[in-house]
Amino acid sequence: MATAEHDHAVLPGGTRPGVVTLAVVDLQAVQAFYQQVLGLAVTRREEGAVELGAGTEPLVRLTAGAREPRVDRAPGLYHVAVRLPERAALGAWLSHALALGAPLQGAADHGVSEAVYLPDAEGNGVEVYRDRPREEWQVTGGRVHMVTEPLDARGVVGSSLEPWQGAPAATTVGHVHLQVAELERSRAFYADALGLPVTNAGFPGACFLGAGGYHHHLGLNSWGVLADAHRRLGAPGLVEFELLLPSTADVEAAAARLRLRGADVEEDAQRLRVADPDGIQLCVRAAGQGGAPASPQG
Repeated sequence: MATAEHDHAVLPGGTRPGVVTLAVVDLQAVQAFYQQVLGLAVTRREEGAVELGAGTEPLVRLTAGAREPRVDRAPGLYHVAVRLPERAALGAWLSHALALGAPLQGAADHGVSEAVYLPDAEGNGVEVYRDRPREEWQVTGGRVHMVTEPLDARGVVGSSLEPWQGAPAATTVGHVHLQVAELERSRAFYADALGLPVTNAGFPGACFLGAGGYHHHLGLNSWGVLADAHRRLGAPGLVEFELLLPSTADVEAAAARLRLRGADVEEDAQRLRVADPDGIQLCVRAAGQGGAPASPQG
Protein backbone atom coordinates (compact mmCIF):
# COMPACT_ATOMS: atom_id res chain seq x y z
CA MET A 1 0.00 0.00 0.00
CA ALA A 2 1.30 3.46 -0.81
CA THR A 3 1.99 5.88 1.99
CA ALA A 4 -0.37 8.78 2.44
CA GLU A 5 2.39 11.30 1.74
CA HIS A 6 3.81 9.62 -1.35
CA ASP A 7 1.40 7.88 -3.70
CA HIS A 8 3.53 5.68 -5.95
CA ALA A 9 3.93 2.12 -7.12
CA VAL A 10 5.33 -0.12 -4.42
CA LEU A 11 7.30 -3.31 -4.14
CA PRO A 12 5.01 -6.32 -3.71
CA GLY A 13 4.40 -8.46 -0.68
CA GLY A 14 6.96 -11.23 -0.58
CA THR A 15 9.82 -8.75 -0.96
CA ARG A 16 12.57 -9.46 1.56
CA PRO A 17 16.31 -8.95 2.08
CA GLY A 18 18.78 -11.45 0.66
CA VAL A 19 22.53 -11.71 1.05
CA VAL A 20 24.52 -8.95 2.75
CA THR A 21 28.11 -8.65 1.46
CA LEU A 22 30.84 -7.36 3.77
CA ALA A 23 34.46 -6.56 2.92
CA VAL A 24 36.76 -7.68 5.73
CA VAL A 25 40.40 -7.46 6.70
CA ASP A 26 40.69 -10.81 8.53
CA LEU A 27 38.44 -13.28 6.73
CA GLN A 28 39.21 -16.14 9.12
CA ALA A 29 38.33 -14.15 12.25
CA VAL A 30 35.09 -12.74 10.87
CA GLN A 31 34.04 -16.13 9.48
CA ALA A 32 34.67 -17.65 12.91
CA PHE A 33 32.33 -15.10 14.49
CA TYR A 34 29.45 -15.91 12.16
CA GLN A 35 29.99 -19.63 12.62
CA GLN A 36 30.72 -19.81 16.34
CA VAL A 37 28.62 -16.95 17.72
CA LEU A 38 25.69 -16.88 15.28
CA GLY A 39 25.73 -20.55 14.34
CA LEU A 40 25.76 -20.03 10.58
CA ALA A 41 27.26 -22.65 8.28
CA VAL A 42 29.40 -22.24 5.18
CA THR A 43 27.20 -22.53 2.08
CA ARG A 44 29.83 -21.61 -0.54
CA ARG A 45 33.54 -20.94 -0.53
CA GLU A 46 35.97 -19.48 -3.07
CA GLU A 47 39.45 -18.09 -2.84
CA GLY A 48 39.15 -14.90 -0.85
CA ALA A 49 35.42 -15.21 -0.19
CA VAL A 50 32.93 -17.26 1.78
CA GLU A 51 29.13 -17.33 2.12
CA LEU A 52 27.44 -18.36 5.35
CA GLY A 53 23.82 -19.11 5.97
CA ALA A 54 21.18 -21.33 7.52
CA GLY A 55 19.88 -24.39 5.74
CA THR A 56 20.73 -23.89 2.08
CA GLU A 57 20.14 -20.12 1.98
CA PRO A 58 23.18 -17.82 2.23
CA LEU A 59 22.71 -14.81 4.49
CA VAL A 60 26.14 -13.16 4.66
CA ARG A 61 28.95 -13.03 2.10
CA LEU A 62 32.43 -12.14 3.38
CA THR A 63 35.08 -10.97 0.94
CA ALA A 64 38.73 -10.57 1.87
CA GLY A 65 40.99 -7.75 0.76
CA ALA A 66 39.67 -4.66 2.57
CA ARG A 67 42.65 -2.32 2.65
CA GLU A 68 41.69 1.22 3.58
CA PRO A 69 41.04 2.14 7.23
CA ARG A 70 37.39 2.02 8.34
CA VAL A 71 35.80 5.47 8.18
CA ASP A 72 34.03 6.09 11.47
CA ARG A 73 30.59 7.73 11.45
CA ALA A 74 30.34 7.50 7.67
CA PRO A 75 27.32 6.23 5.72
CA GLY A 76 27.15 2.45 5.53
CA LEU A 77 25.91 -0.47 7.60
CA TYR A 78 24.31 0.20 10.98
CA HIS A 79 23.48 -3.46 11.43
CA VAL A 80 22.42 -6.59 9.61
CA ALA A 81 19.50 -8.20 11.41
CA VAL A 82 19.41 -11.98 11.63
CA ARG A 83 15.84 -13.13 12.28
CA LEU A 84 15.26 -16.38 14.16
CA PRO A 85 11.96 -18.19 13.60
CA GLU A 86 10.68 -18.22 17.20
CA ARG A 87 11.26 -16.97 20.72
CA ALA A 88 12.62 -20.33 21.89
CA ALA A 89 15.39 -20.09 19.28
CA LEU A 90 16.27 -16.57 20.43
CA GLY A 91 16.38 -17.81 24.02
CA ALA A 92 18.67 -20.69 23.11
CA TRP A 93 20.93 -18.36 21.13
CA LEU A 94 21.07 -15.77 23.93
CA SER A 95 22.08 -18.44 26.45
CA HIS A 96 24.77 -19.57 24.01
CA ALA A 97 26.02 -16.02 23.44
CA LEU A 98 26.22 -15.33 27.17
CA ALA A 99 28.10 -18.58 27.76
CA LEU A 100 30.60 -17.63 25.04
CA GLY A 101 31.08 -14.18 26.51
CA ALA A 102 30.02 -12.59 23.24
CA PRO A 103 30.34 -8.76 23.31
CA LEU A 104 26.65 -7.91 23.63
CA GLN A 105 26.00 -4.18 23.23
CA GLY A 106 22.31 -3.97 24.05
CA ALA A 107 18.86 -5.51 23.92
CA ALA A 108 15.35 -4.19 23.39
CA ASP A 109 11.69 -5.02 23.13
CA HIS A 110 10.40 -3.21 20.04
CA GLY A 111 6.78 -4.26 20.46
CA VAL A 112 6.83 -6.08 17.13
CA SER A 113 10.02 -7.97 17.99
CA GLU A 114 12.57 -8.83 20.66
CA ALA A 115 16.18 -8.06 19.77
CA VAL A 116 19.77 -8.35 20.95
CA TYR A 117 22.65 -6.31 19.50
CA LEU A 118 26.37 -7.02 19.17
CA PRO A 119 29.32 -6.32 16.82
CA ASP A 120 31.03 -8.92 14.67
CA ALA A 121 34.79 -9.46 14.84
CA GLU A 122 35.51 -6.26 12.85
CA GLY A 123 32.84 -4.03 14.35
CA ASN A 124 30.03 -4.51 11.83
CA GLY A 125 26.72 -4.21 13.65
CA VAL A 126 24.58 -7.32 14.09
CA GLU A 127 21.05 -7.69 15.47
CA VAL A 128 19.62 -11.08 16.40
CA TYR A 129 15.86 -11.03 16.85
CA ARG A 130 12.54 -12.79 16.68
CA ASP A 131 9.22 -11.36 15.54
CA ARG A 132 6.08 -11.36 17.61
CA PRO A 133 3.04 -12.73 15.73
CA ARG A 134 1.58 -10.11 13.38
CA GLU A 135 -1.75 -10.15 15.17
CA GLU A 136 0.06 -8.63 18.17
CA TRP A 137 1.43 -5.66 16.18
CA GLN A 138 -0.26 -2.26 16.42
CA VAL A 139 -0.89 -0.96 12.89
CA THR A 140 -2.70 2.28 12.04
CA GLY A 141 -3.09 3.58 8.51
CA GLY A 142 -0.30 1.40 7.20
CA ARG A 143 2.10 2.55 9.89
CA VAL A 144 3.47 -0.03 12.32
CA HIS A 145 3.89 1.11 15.92
CA MET A 146 7.34 0.29 17.29
CA VAL A 147 8.89 1.10 20.64
CA THR A 148 12.23 0.67 22.37
CA GLU A 149 11.66 -0.84 25.80
CA PRO A 150 13.81 -3.06 28.03
CA LEU A 151 14.00 -6.68 26.90
CA ASP A 152 12.64 -9.38 29.20
CA ALA A 153 15.93 -11.27 28.93
CA ARG A 154 14.98 -13.78 31.64
CA GLY A 155 11.76 -14.55 29.81
CA VAL A 156 13.58 -14.93 26.51
CA VAL A 157 16.18 -17.29 27.96
CA GLY A 158 13.48 -19.19 29.86
CA SER A 159 11.57 -19.80 26.63
CA SER A 160 14.31 -22.00 25.18
CA LEU A 161 13.36 -25.65 24.88
CA GLU A 162 16.80 -27.11 24.18
CA PRO A 163 20.42 -25.96 23.91
CA TRP A 164 21.55 -23.92 20.92
CA GLN A 165 22.55 -26.17 18.06
CA GLY A 166 23.21 -23.57 15.40
CA ALA A 167 20.93 -21.30 13.42
CA PRO A 168 17.67 -23.07 12.47
CA ALA A 169 17.00 -23.63 8.77
CA ALA A 170 14.26 -20.97 8.82
CA THR A 171 16.71 -18.23 9.89
CA THR A 172 16.79 -15.27 7.48
CA VAL A 173 18.10 -11.75 7.11
CA GLY A 174 15.04 -9.98 8.48
CA HIS A 175 16.15 -6.47 7.70
CA VAL A 176 19.15 -4.31 6.88
CA HIS A 177 19.65 -1.04 8.78
CA LEU A 178 21.76 1.67 7.14
CA GLN A 179 23.28 4.86 8.48
CA VAL A 180 22.92 7.60 5.89
CA ALA A 181 24.14 11.15 5.37
CA GLU A 182 20.76 12.76 4.60
CA LEU A 183 17.68 10.95 5.84
CA GLU A 184 15.12 12.56 3.53
CA ARG A 185 17.31 12.03 0.47
CA SER A 186 17.67 8.33 1.27
CA ARG A 187 13.99 7.98 2.10
CA ALA A 188 13.10 9.46 -1.27
CA PHE A 189 15.38 6.99 -3.05
CA TYR A 190 14.14 3.85 -1.29
CA ALA A 191 10.48 4.83 -0.94
CA ASP A 192 9.67 7.05 -3.91
CA ALA A 193 12.08 5.68 -6.51
CA LEU A 194 12.51 2.03 -5.53
CA GLY A 195 9.00 1.67 -4.11
CA LEU A 196 9.56 0.37 -0.58
CA PRO A 197 6.73 1.76 1.59
CA VAL A 198 7.46 3.74 4.74
CA THR A 199 6.10 1.83 7.73
CA ASN A 200 7.28 4.03 10.59
CA ALA A 201 8.70 7.55 10.63
CA GLY A 202 8.11 8.29 14.29
CA PHE A 203 11.69 8.06 15.57
CA PRO A 204 13.81 11.24 15.38
CA GLY A 205 16.46 10.90 12.69
CA ALA A 206 15.21 7.52 11.51
CA CYS A 207 12.81 5.97 9.02
CA PHE A 208 11.68 2.38 8.54
CA LEU A 209 10.42 0.81 5.31
CA GLY A 210 8.89 -2.56 4.52
CA ALA A 211 6.83 -4.41 1.91
CA GLY A 212 3.68 -6.42 2.45
CA GLY A 213 2.93 -4.84 5.81
CA TYR A 214 6.15 -6.06 7.45
CA HIS A 215 7.41 -3.73 10.20
CA HIS A 216 10.61 -3.08 8.23
CA HIS A 217 12.87 -4.70 5.71
CA LEU A 218 15.06 -1.59 5.69
CA GLY A 219 15.99 0.87 8.39
CA LEU A 220 17.58 4.26 7.75
CA ASN A 221 19.10 6.61 10.30
CA SER A 222 21.35 9.65 10.29
CA TRP A 223 22.39 9.30 13.92
CA GLY A 224 25.92 10.58 14.34
CA VAL A 225 26.89 10.50 10.65
CA LEU A 226 29.42 13.25 9.98
CA ALA A 227 28.82 15.55 7.03
CA ASP A 228 32.43 15.21 5.84
CA ALA A 229 32.73 11.45 6.46
CA HIS A 230 32.63 9.61 3.13
CA ARG A 231 32.70 5.95 2.21
CA ARG A 232 36.03 4.82 0.77
CA LEU A 233 36.40 2.17 -1.89
CA GLY A 234 38.36 -0.67 -0.34
CA ALA A 235 37.42 0.11 3.27
CA PRO A 236 36.01 -2.61 5.53
CA GLY A 237 32.25 -2.85 5.87
CA LEU A 238 29.20 -3.06 3.68
CA VAL A 239 29.82 -3.75 -0.01
CA GLU A 240 26.28 -4.58 -1.16
CA PHE A 241 22.96 -5.86 0.07
CA GLU A 242 20.18 -7.65 -1.77
CA LEU A 243 16.43 -7.28 -1.96
CA LEU A 244 14.60 -10.33 -3.28
CA LEU A 245 11.35 -9.77 -5.21
CA PRO A 246 8.74 -12.40 -6.14
CA SER A 247 9.31 -12.31 -9.92
CA THR A 248 11.48 -10.97 -12.74
CA ALA A 249 8.56 -8.77 -13.78
CA ASP A 250 8.76 -7.09 -10.37
CA VAL A 251 12.49 -6.52 -10.88
CA GLU A 252 11.85 -4.98 -14.31
CA ALA A 253 9.18 -2.68 -12.86
CA ALA A 254 11.56 -1.57 -10.11
CA ALA A 255 14.26 -0.84 -12.69
CA ALA A 256 11.81 1.28 -14.70
CA ARG A 257 10.82 3.30 -11.61
CA LEU A 258 14.44 3.91 -10.68
CA ARG A 259 15.35 5.04 -14.20
CA LEU A 260 12.34 7.35 -14.26
CA ARG A 261 13.79 9.02 -11.17
CA GLY A 262 17.19 9.39 -12.82
CA ALA A 263 19.03 6.49 -11.17
CA ASP A 264 21.89 4.81 -13.04
CA VAL A 265 20.69 1.19 -13.17
CA GLU A 266 22.65 -1.82 -14.40
CA GLU A 267 20.28 -4.62 -15.38
CA ASP A 268 20.54 -8.11 -16.79
CA ALA A 269 18.03 -10.94 -17.16
CA GLN A 270 18.02 -11.78 -13.46
CA ARG A 271 18.88 -8.69 -11.45
CA LEU A 272 19.49 -4.97 -11.27
CA ARG A 273 22.22 -3.10 -9.47
CA VAL A 274 22.08 0.51 -8.40
CA ALA A 275 23.90 2.78 -5.95
CA ASP A 276 21.85 4.71 -3.40
CA PRO A 277 22.57 8.42 -2.74
CA ASP A 278 25.43 7.51 -0.37
CA GLY A 279 27.01 5.10 -2.84
CA ILE A 280 25.72 2.01 -1.01
CA GLN A 281 25.29 -0.77 -3.55
CA LEU A 282 21.90 -2.46 -3.84
CA CYS A 283 21.19 -5.62 -5.84
CA VAL A 284 17.54 -6.38 -6.60
CA ARG A 285 16.77 -9.81 -8.00
CA ALA A 286 13.94 -12.30 -8.31
CA ALA A 287 13.83 -14.83 -5.48
CA GLY A 288 14.93 -18.24 -6.67
CA GLN A 289 16.96 -16.85 -9.58
CA GLY A 290 20.22 -17.29 -7.70
CA GLY A 291 22.65 -14.72 -6.47
CA ALA A 292 26.04 -13.82 -7.81
CA PRO A 293 28.83 -16.22 -6.90
CA ALA A 294 31.05 -15.33 -4.00
CA SER A 295 33.91 -13.27 -5.34
CA PRO A 296 36.58 -11.04 -3.78
CA GLN A 297 35.50 -7.42 -3.47
CA GLY A 298 36.82 -4.47 -1.60
